[in-house]
Amino acid sequence: MKVFASWSGGKESCLACYRAISSGFDVAYLLNFVDEDGKRSRSHRVPSYLLGMQAEALGIPIVHVRTTWGEYERNMKEAVEELKMEGVEGGVFGDVDLIEHREWIERVCSEMEIEALFPVWRRNPEELMLEFVEEGFEAYVIATTLGGEWLGRKVDTTFIKDVEELGIHPCGESGEYHTFVTNGPLFKSAIEITDKKKILRDGTWFLEIKGELK
Repeated sequence: MKVFASWSGGKESCLACYRAISSGFDVAYLLNFVDEDGKRSRSHRVPSYLLGMQAEALGIPIVHVRTTWGEYERNMKEAVEELKMEGVEGGVFGDVDLIEHREWIERVCSEMEIEALFPVWRRNPEELMLEFVEEGFEAYVIATTLGGEWLGRKVDTTFIKDVEELGIHPCGESGEYHTFVTNGPLFKSAIEITDKKKILRDGTWFLEIKGELK
């Protein structure tokens, strides 16, 4: 089946995409939502060019959809309808256990008559994190409500242990932290982070990063 992968640039969307490809799905596009000027992702404020760099490293074209939060659903439907004309029949999503968001996705996909796929849904979160690391993916924290000292940390076994000791969701499913993937088994080349700067905005720490393909 030809599908798109909902893409944030972070670990869950990447692992879901990886699992879908490993299961034989043809992931033909990455679908990402950016702010109105197209410069940063709508959710995690990742520069669009870095998401494009991930797509280039993966060898999968990325579709950037400009949107406000208020027009998110309408713009998503318009983008997916265009992908359907290219033969796409389903979408891959990296949700783990937020049932309200899954129900929203399922409703929207049902209305568009495409199949919603959830490769990491209700998987043990500790095991998902270990799978991500053991499969050879590399990712770094780029946004967090845990404190500025967490920014830039690599997702590895030490990181997983430290997160577990906090007693929060191991994947940061409630928004405690977000990541940017720089390498892994799907990547034909790695992304090197060349510059970074910490910024505090509305109670959330962001790591403004720049990068280049190695």
